[in-house]
Amino acid sequence: MEKIIIVDDKDNIIGIKERESITKKNIYRVSVLWVTNSKEEILLARRSLNKTHSPGKWGPAVAGTVEESETYDSNIIKETEEEIGLKNIKPRKGLKIKMATKYNYFCQWYFIKIDKNLDEFKLQESEVEEIKWFTREELLRKIKEDQDEFIQSVRRGIEML
Repeated sequence: MEKIIIVDDKDNIIGIKERESITKKNIYRVSVLWVTNSKEEILLARRSLNKTHSPGKWGPAVAGTVEESETYDSNIIKETEEEIGLKNIKPRKGLKIKMATKYNYFCQWYFIKIDKNLDEFKLQESEVEEIKWFTREELLRKIKEDQDEFIQSVRRGIEML
């Protein structure tokens, strides 16, 4: 059973809970990696269809829930290697925002610029259905056409890149 860090509304650790027992009133931690390349394209990942949160939707290249004994920093390094196969990354730390949607969590954003072809990534099939490079214009158009294809934070992420 995965044990997730639970925090208060100022992101101070107040406990640990098993993932399955987290409720709407609990606040937890998530780390997210936004990946761009030298052509200013944005790498998005389509979440596995088996995920409980937003299955099949496009989101940041990497995202993970911070578990017991992890920090935001250690979590994003681990998740990046697991989900898309990138090792030894040195991401730049960005904003930390509190999200209050269907779930409540603090989201620490990280950024990295890397030039790789899609076939150079190694996807974790239990987490990621597929990845794709999008231009900013293409992404904004697709979100406008069908915002339900994307998790809520994608539009905000584009504005930060």
